[in-house]
Amino acid sequence: MKNKIIDLFCGCGGLSKGFEEAGFEIKAAIDMWNDAVVTYNKNHEKEVAQCCDIHNWDDQYLEKLNEKNDIVGIIGGPPCQGYSTVGTRDVNDPRNRLYIEYCRVVEKILPDFFVIENVKGLLTLANGTFKEDIINRFGRLGYKVKYQILNAADYGVPQNRYRVFFVGMKNGHDFSFPQKLENKVTTFEALSDLPSLEDGIAKDEYLTSPQNNYQKLMRGDEVKVFNHMPTNHTKETKEIISKIKDGGSIKDLSAEYWQVRKYNKAFQRMNSSSQSNTVDTGHRNYFHYKENRIPSVRENARLQSFPDNFIFYGSKTSQYKQVGNAVPPLLAYAIAKEIMEELIDEGSRL
Repeated sequence: MKNKIIDLFCGCGGLSKGFEEAGFEIKAAIDMWNDAVVTYNKNHEKEVAQCCDIHNWDDQYLEKLNEKNDIVGIIGGPPCQGYSTVGTRDVNDPRNRLYIEYCRVVEKILPDFFVIENVKGLLTLANGTFKEDIINRFGRLGYKVKYQILNAADYGVPQNRYRVFFVGMKNGHDFSFPQKLENKVTTFEALSDLPSLEDGIAKDEYLTSPQNNYQKLMRGDEVKVFNHMPTNHTKETKEIISKIKDGGSIKDLSAEYWQVRKYNKAFQRMNSSSQSNTVDTGHRNYFHYKENRIPSVRENARLQSFPDNFIFYGSKTSQYKQVGNAVPPLLAYAIAKEIMEELIDEGSRL
C-alpha cells in the first residue's frame, strides 16, 4: 500500500517522527524556520525538509511531487492568526494565508487523509469559524472530517498538553480517535535517569540505567546525553526556587517574595508524581522537581517524548523553541497508528 506523506509547517519534526514510527514515509516537508529544518534533516536518513515559503510550492511543483500518485496523506499545523479576533472573520483574511495554502496543497494532491493540529482555542475563536470552515471546505472535497481535543498525557507523554486535531479521510475510510492509555508517566519517571545539573556543569553520561519502560523507550541504544546544558541562575533566584516545594509555586511563599519581585503565578516547580505543565518555548518559569533550576533542552524533549537520539541544533534559545513548538511524537504516533490501521483494513480501496 501507499505510505508516503507530506508534512507542512513541519518545525523540527515531532509530527513526522510519530508518523514514521507508525510506518509512514515522509516524502517532503517544509518550514520557513531554518534552525528547525536543520534539526529535522539531521534526524532523518533522507533530508526531505525544505526551508522555504510554502507559496513557492506552486501547482506545477505539486504535480511533479505527486507524479507517481504515491502520496497518501498530508499532515501539519498551519497558523491561523486571522481567526484570533472575536467576531466574524473572512476566511480569505491575509493573516490566514498559510492555512489557505495548506488547504490548497490538499486540494491539489487529494490524498486519502489529512491531519491538522492546533491550539484547542481555535474551536471557539471567531465564533467557531475555523472549525466550520475545515469541516465544510474539506467536506466539499470528499473528506469525512472529525475533530477532538486530545491531552498528550493520555497517550504516554509525561505532559498535560491539550491540542485539537482534525482528521479527514476520503474514499470510504473512517477514522476513530485513539483510546486513552491506562497509565500516565510522571515527570520523575521521565527524567530521573538524566545527570544532575545542580552544580551548573554540563554532563553527557546517564545518571543511572533505565529505571522504567519510558526511559528505556526514550534511550533506545543511545549511550550519551545530548542537549543537556545548564542555565546559570543567580544565587538569589536559586534560593527562592529552593523554597518552593515539589509541585508548588511561589504563591506558597510569603508575600515578600512574589509581591515585590512580581513573579508570574506560573513560576512553579514540577510535580514529581504527576505530569508536567505544557512545555512552552522557554519554560523559564517552570523548575525541575528537585533541583533549583529550569529544565534543560533534553529534559523538555523528554517531557515532549522525543527520543534521546533526536538531537536539536541551533542556539540554546532556538532549541527550547523548537521543542516547545513541536507535536509530541508519542501523541502523533497514536493518531498515525489509527490512520495506518484504517488504511490497511481498507487497503483494497487505495
